[in-house]
Amino acid sequence: MKKNIAIIMGGYSSEYKISLKSGNVVYHYLNKDKFNGYRIHILKEKWVYVDDSDKEYAVNRHDFTVQLADKKLTFDCVFNAIHGSPGEDGYMQAYFELLEIPQTSCGYYQAALTFNKRDLLSVLKPYGILSAASYYLNLGDPINEEEIVSKVGLPCFVKANRAGSSFGISKVYEKSELKAAINKAYKEDNEILIESFLDGTEVSVGVIKYKGKTKVLPITEIVTENDFFDYEAKYEGKSKEITPARISKTQEENVSKVARQAYDILKMKGYSRSEFIFKGNTPYMLEMNTTPGLTEESILPEQARAAGISLSELFESAISGALNENK
Repeated sequence: MKKNIAIIMGGYSSEYKISLKSGNVVYHYLNKDKFNGYRIHILKEKWVYVDDSDKEYAVNRHDFTVQLADKKLTFDCVFNAIHGSPGEDGYMQAYFELLEIPQTSCGYYQAALTFNKRDLLSVLKPYGILSAASYYLNLGDPINEEEIVSKVGLPCFVKANRAGSSFGISKVYEKSELKAAINKAYKEDNEILIESFLDGTEVSVGVIKYKGKTKVLPITEIVTENDFFDYEAKYEGKSKEITPARISKTQEENVSKVARQAYDILKMKGYSRSEFIFKGNTPYMLEMNTTPGLTEESILPEQARAAGISLSELFESAISGALNENK
């Protein structure tokens, strides 16, 4: 009997449009012989099931069901395609755990931790996983430019701590540019991470559970036409994403080991995509994404294809893993 799969997409953050694209790709490539896919839009103003004619049906948030004209629709599993809040920061994961509905992404603790760049890097640091020198700010803190520059140097990156798709990020070359960059980041989050600039090759490493086993996917090299891998570079064609990456065997082995180590340390499941920059042969972690982009042009699907895994197989494996874990 075919399983009913709720594909949740949208979300409450600036990433909601990208999430809708990801969710629709999952819906399109889902194996129709095994699964009935349902597009569920999770938006601030509404939670709705959207059918193929774009008719909307309200989702009952008490039990995550949908009342149709002739039946009550329930779900065997949830495929999480929400980037940002509330799908990548632990809220939806905790909600579905309370309802005892299997879902494809990591647990609520792992989601909350990885969504907070500062906390993630702090937790991984004792295990020898390196990251850039950093400085933290919370909304309302005094801004001491001299202290910031002394700690991280110039140029540096000013980032919203809990945001994705490079929203709220700036590369700062002069001390006089810091306040404007900080104000930009505060538009996305009330916590800020300021990091030193690492000059080296940037790579993205996908780690997934595939057919019950942890698998490191072929590595992608990020080559941007812009000053850094910003929103325009990610989504508007201003970058090259080269898979497999043009790195040495030593670099490949080192970054694969660290990406897998981080996945295992955090007791992850589902998909992860971690970003690193090399200094020589040593990878420095920037962040980890637990609901990475799933459009046909996104990095993780590109890596899966390079590993001989089709989108249909990639999505089916995540659903099967969630269902088997719940048994």
